[in-house]
Amino acid sequence: MESNPVIRQDLDEIARTSLPWEKLRNKTVLVTGAAGMLASYIVKSLLYRNLLYPDENIQVLALVRDTEKAKQKFSDFLQYSFFKILQVSLEQPVSVYGPVDFIIHAASQASPRYYGTDPVGTALPNVLGTYHLLRLAVEKKSEKFLFFSTSEVYGNTDSSDDIKETDLGKIDPLSVRSCYAESKRMGENLCILFSHQYGVNVSIARPFHTYGPGLRFDDGRVFADFVASIVRNENIVMHSDGSAVRSFCYISDATVGFLTVLLKGENGAAYNIANPHATVSVKQLAETLVKLFPEKKLTANFAPRDPATYVPSTFHKLIPNIDKAMQLGWRPTTGIEDGFRKTILSYTA
Repeated sequence: MESNPVIRQDLDEIARTSLPWEKLRNKTVLVTGAAGMLASYIVKSLLYRNLLYPDENIQVLALVRDTEKAKQKFSDFLQYSFFKILQVSLEQPVSVYGPVDFIIHAASQASPRYYGTDPVGTALPNVLGTYHLLRLAVEKKSEKFLFFSTSEVYGNTDSSDDIKETDLGKIDPLSVRSCYAESKRMGENLCILFSHQYGVNVSIARPFHTYGPGLRFDDGRVFADFVASIVRNENIVMHSDGSAVRSFCYISDATVGFLTVLLKGENGAAYNIANPHATVSVKQLAETLVKLFPEKKLTANFAPRDPATYVPSTFHKLIPNIDKAMQLGWRPTTGIEDGFRKTILSYTA
């Protein structure tokens, strides 16, 4: 059972959510990038569901690059026979013994700290890795393939304050910063091609800014920097004027969204998974987090970032439209204050 009380409460709520869980009964679910923040919540939610309802018998295969890191992440679940960790490189064809009924491909370097230092390593899991996993889906006759994409596939759009799944903007293929967005676009297209040519049942989730327990302090995105500062009792330092506007979705809401797309999403469809009701500027977020813990007596300040170590986003405003996901019966419920309070407390629980 999960030892962190904040995460345990989240898992309990996710596992009890009304979803067509029966589709996963006695099935095997393979999750790539399983030790990452988003994927690990999915893995743990499936495992927790098994503990609540043993008759479900969901077999979970966690594909990772670093087994030791994964064992630490899932230390509370290693004793269960329905859970296995496999060390796999997605740059090579993926071989798995036994059935694979559902594939969730979430392996990706989503942090901007990699875009300038390891753009090739950022792109490969989204393109070559997606290809190898789609081939596996064909081989195993998998029932569903869920691809984790990103809001960055929208590029620079004219509809930055109500982005629908059909809004497509410009991305410069000659920019190193495009390694993430362009490779995610190609990953999405590969999903559609395999659906068309080989009959693979694919759905695509496009998360925007997702946060919660497990957020790495060296992630590189501003909200991770802010959380790290609060946990360390340090003043928040902004590296911009703070005017950029983002929507922030708490991880338990997002996890239910991902599982909703997996179990109810249409073949060949993409879905925004985000919380447009939790939209603030970077400056407002910094001020909110400082006010959440007044006893720490912290402040929010400005200091320029070294451009040699960080490739900034070109998007000033990213506000999603989630009508399509809501039509599947999903909606986020966690506000910024509650979500970030839980996130910060999870590091001291």
